[in-house]
Amino acid sequence: MYMESEVLSTPADYLPILIQFGVATLFSVGVILLTHFIGPKVKTATKLGSFESGVEVVGNARQPFSIKYFIVAILFVIFDIEVIFMYPWAVNFREFGLSGLIEMFVFMALLLLGFIYVIKKRVLEWD
Repeated sequence: MYMESEVLSTPADYLPILIQFGVATLFSVGVILLTHFIGPKVKTATKLGSFESGVEVVGNARQPFSIKYFIVAILFVIFDIEVIFMYPWAVNFREFGLSGLIEMFVFMALLLLGFIYVIKKRVLEWD
């Protein structure tokens, strides 16, 4: 026995989702096929050769390179993650009240301390 306040879902409730999935699938497949059929078909040695960021490939790809690239990438990820944590807080900041504001200030202060540490260690200098 179901109470009147319970909402039952029927298969018809999922029809808009299935329609949207179908349209997205057809659009994706259609665009891929369209570009395949109307795109240029000229294949030259230059076009099929290796190409990286506007620079011709020279030498072995297994050469060691500076750890600075990895450090900058890791720092970018760390400081970019803060946006992921700040977005839900920004959406609900009124519900969190003063304690939520204080917690976000503590979070931002810790990030600022980390950034100051990175600057003091001269990690971002390329000398």
